[in-house]
Amino acid sequence: MGDHVWLDTQSNSEFNVPIGAVVKDSESGRILLEDDEGKEHCITARNMHMVHLMHPSSVQGVEDMISLGDLHEAGMVHNLLIRHQEQKIYTYTGSILVAVNPYQLLPLYTVDQIRLYCNKRIGELPPHVFAIADNCYFNMKRNKRDQCCVISGESGAGKTESTKLILQFLAAVSGQHSWIEQQILEANPILEAFGNAKTIRNDNSSRFGKYIDIHFNQNGVIEGARIEQFLLEKSRVCRQAPEERNYHIFYCMLMGMNTEQKKMLNLGTASEYTYLTMGNCMSCDGRNDAKDYAHIRSAMKILMFSDSENWDISKLLAAILHLGNVEFEGKLSIVCASSFTGCELQNSLTNLSIIVRGESVSRPLNIVQAADGRDAFVKGIYGRIFLWIVSKINSAIFNPTSQKPKNRYQSIGLLDIFGFENFSNNSFEQLCINIANEHLQQFFVHHVFKLEQEEYLAEHIAWNNIDFTDNRQALEVIALKPMNIISLIDEESKFPKGTEATMLVKINSLHGKSKVYIPPKSDHDTKFGINHFAGVVFYESKEFLEKNRDTLSANVMQVVHSSKNKFLREIFQGTDTTKRLSTLGGQFKQSLEKLMKILEQCQPYFIRCIKPNDYKKPLLFDRELCIKQLRYSGMMETIQIRKAGYPIRYSFEEFFERYRVLLPWSVREQLKNDARQSCIHISEAVLGKDESWQAGKTKIFLKDHHDTVLELQRQNILTDKVLLIQKVMRGLKDRSHFLKQRKSAVAIQSAWRGYCCRKDFRMVMLGFGRLQALCRSRQLAKQYEATRAYIIRLQAMCRGYLMRQKIAEQKKAVCVIQAYARGMFARRIYQRMKREYKLEARNIRLEEEKRLIQVLGPVKGREEAMRLEKEHLATLEREEAEARQRRNGLANKPTNHDVLSDQEMVDKIFGFLPSMIGGQEGQAPLGFEDLETKSNKLNEVDLDMVPMSVELEEEADGLEEYTFPKFAATYFQGSSTHTHIRRQLRHPLLYHEDKDNVLASLVVWVIILRFMGDLPEPAMFAKNATTKSGSMMTQIYDTLGRKNQVQFRNDSPNMGISSLKLKRSSKLTGKVTDQLRSGEEAFQEDSSISERPMSNLEKVHFIIGNAILRPDISPQAMSPDQRQLKVAC
Repeated sequence: MGDHVWLDTQSNSEFNVPIGAVVKDSESGRILLEDDEGKEHCITARNMHMVHLMHPSSVQGVEDMISLGDLHEAGMVHNLLIRHQEQKIYTYTGSILVAVNPYQLLPLYTVDQIRLYCNKRIGELPPHVFAIADNCYFNMKRNKRDQCCVISGESGAGKTESTKLILQFLAAVSGQHSWIEQQILEANPILEAFGNAKTIRNDNSSRFGKYIDIHFNQNGVIEGARIEQFLLEKSRVCRQAPEERNYHIFYCMLMGMNTEQKKMLNLGTASEYTYLTMGNCMSCDGRNDAKDYAHIRSAMKILMFSDSENWDISKLLAAILHLGNVEFEGKLSIVCASSFTGCELQNSLTNLSIIVRGESVSRPLNIVQAADGRDAFVKGIYGRIFLWIVSKINSAIFNPTSQKPKNRYQSIGLLDIFGFENFSNNSFEQLCINIANEHLQQFFVHHVFKLEQEEYLAEHIAWNNIDFTDNRQALEVIALKPMNIISLIDEESKFPKGTEATMLVKINSLHGKSKVYIPPKSDHDTKFGINHFAGVVFYESKEFLEKNRDTLSANVMQVVHSSKNKFLREIFQGTDTTKRLSTLGGQFKQSLEKLMKILEQCQPYFIRCIKPNDYKKPLLFDRELCIKQLRYSGMMETIQIRKAGYPIRYSFEEFFERYRVLLPWSVREQLKNDARQSCIHISEAVLGKDESWQAGKTKIFLKDHHDTVLELQRQNILTDKVLLIQKVMRGLKDRSHFLKQRKSAVAIQSAWRGYCCRKDFRMVMLGFGRLQALCRSRQLAKQYEATRAYIIRLQAMCRGYLMRQKIAEQKKAVCVIQAYARGMFARRIYQRMKREYKLEARNIRLEEEKRLIQVLGPVKGREEAMRLEKEHLATLEREEAEARQRRNGLANKPTNHDVLSDQEMVDKIFGFLPSMIGGQEGQAPLGFEDLETKSNKLNEVDLDMVPMSVELEEEADGLEEYTFPKFAATYFQGSSTHTHIRRQLRHPLLYHEDKDNVLASLVVWVIILRFMGDLPEPAMFAKNATTKSGSMMTQIYDTLGRKNQVQFRNDSPNMGISSLKLKRSSKLTGKVTDQLRSGEEAFQEDSSISERPMSNLEKVHFIIGNAILRPDISPQAMSPDQRQLKVAC
């Protein structure tokens, strides 16, 4: 149980082969089997010959069918079936890839998969279409030779999808990701929309063939591409088979256009148009026509289609749909189901013009002929639209003028061409398609079988010829020999009276006895058959000649050239109706010959696409259908020749040049670089000495896996050598870098050490400098202290002298004030006395005038009275002048109170010193500038000459600005300065040892602030104070000038200063004097002296009394400000 066997089935089908089965039960001589299709079979001893044991390699399936133990058709199909059920759709046959269409999306084409298969050889990873694409790309770069990939298979086998996947991979691995790559990829949606349609076998069947030639530069980067198209199936525009659709673009346009655009083109839904409803299929599962239309429009923009060109294409497509709705009735009138009308078009479709003896003759057409003419016109329009689109795409992705010479770039060609077709009704298009497949099959056979075996014989290697199916004979009958079938069809198409019947007669007469051609069964039968490599196909000969001619009537061409549509004229440009055009078959044959020449110059890769079933369903595998495809594709023979043959071959020089790294240098010297012996030695060392490889006369022949082994071994050795070179170069680089770093480090160390030494030296020098500065500063400090002590003593003596002089000046100023006051009072008395004298003189004059009038008469009495009055006044003036002279004499007399100026005092005391100070001429030292200032002497002023309104000028004290700040800086305590403050002091300005002096100083300062108005009077004083306002000097003047307080004594003139006596002495002054004399502590912090209100006179008495009786605080009473000093004095 569980064994895998082959079971021969009894079937009359030509594609019947053994099927794989597994033993489910074995008892009593009976075996129960379950085959690959899930059917059970009971095998008895009588039919035991139908069961054969399966090779272990065929049980689980293999990635490369060359390694199958059961090398027959059953083993191949069973291997594909197992892998298909496991969703492994790719299988190798040597370097040929077999791809089974899964009919579903599989996660096999992601970016990660592209990276995985990049730069990998065939056999390193599981089979994949990316592996074939990578080998094409790798061999193109390695061998500098063009590559091609031929993708073949039936319609619906997945050829188009494989082509798109290879394009995607090449665009990714080229590494540039440029605009040209995007344009090449975006060309596919456009070509599919205009060239693909839904058929019975395929929802996206390519109805044309294309060859994409991708150009690469020397670096392997895509720089351009060119697309060649073959045989578009134009008849599909006019008619479709049941369950088939027209080309995708019509349905996408109707579903994707907006309402306004459709209204401008007078379009409706797909069901309204005859050309879209012939197959009774207007939708396709798995396709979104509206979304596809948006994709098509975006792709056209990428490929430089302008909006006007898109609109022109849409207008012609709409015209095709409208022409399809044109109906012909009796008498050849046109009934149009749309708005498409026109006399010229009607005449061209219903009449045929021919030239007879130089004259144009027009004859009417019947309904069938008119409809055929209409269909021909439509096919001509669509075919030329398709050619114009291909040309437009090529102009965007390929510029032949700037293309480099052929030897400067390589290319990879992708051939995606229609597969072999065999329908119930096959026409001329199917014949052309199958001829193309015959050519590709012959190319495959020639490359895989013929060339290989001929080369084996030429190289004299051991080889047994393998029989294979050669389609050369069929291809010669169809297209190669003179008078072949295509030539006969073309010849008959050139005759105006040629018909399909005459064509068949000629073909039957020439090829009736051939095994390739199958003639009609009777003279009335229009079908003939051809035995293709994939089987017999019967073709319906009706319309063969018309389709082959592919021409338009002169009337229609005249309408085209006279059309107002510029785009329509452009796509028909170059068509000359006077010259007979080549037939469609001739054009197609010429294109195939050109394609075959291109393929023969390239190194080919083959991808065989297999269709697992006709129902387009996933996980459904039709064995007979797959066997049929494998058989006519020659896969069995391919496996045999690939297994026994040597698909990889190199000349000895090429092999030695590429793989000489595998040969040790010592062996190479022994062989003296002999290429053949070196190749044999390398192969024996790497591949072994078996017969899996052979050496011919000029070449060495290898299997597919040998190439992979050699490449891997070469890559490993090159990697080792590269690593060795990298190691040496990195060592050299690191060594040089190390030496450079060490040299730099030495330089840095040298510079750093020098810097540190210089820094230490500077620190030592700085230390010595500081030490010297410290020693010198101490010496200078001692000298300074001694000098300062001397200077302080000198300053004290000088300031004392100056202060005494200043006091004397102040006393003199007081005398001046007294003199001014006395003068003022004297002038007042004098003026009063003068007025009294004048009044007295006037009274005397009046009395004398009365007396003299009585004596002398009125006139003489008055005159005499006036004379006496004048004499009296003159006497008074003379006496006054004498008194003034006496006063002036007393003023000019020197007194003991004359004072010297500061400069005179300094000169008097220090006059014996030289004019140099410190041994230098110039400005006095700092702090002694005041000694050089000359004081201004008081100018003598005649007080009697000064007007009464002129105020007395204050004496300018030249020394006060300079000496007081120095005095304050020298003697004041704490942070006190020479500037005046208007608040109470917390401690005296000068230092006092006696506590009474400290308290007295604080109280005196408070009284001074109150006297100056900087502090308010106590509350009691504030209530009783008078509202009369005035300046401080006015108050002093009022206090000193009241008559009830001041008396003048007219003492002897020799007295220098008149005494000023207060009539009423201050009680406070007497009290303070008594306390000071008795030594009592008169001032306490809570004393009431500073708390009760005081008059200005009492404040002056208090300040001056303390200054006189307490000489230690007298400087404080005069120090704060000049105003306090003068008031205090």
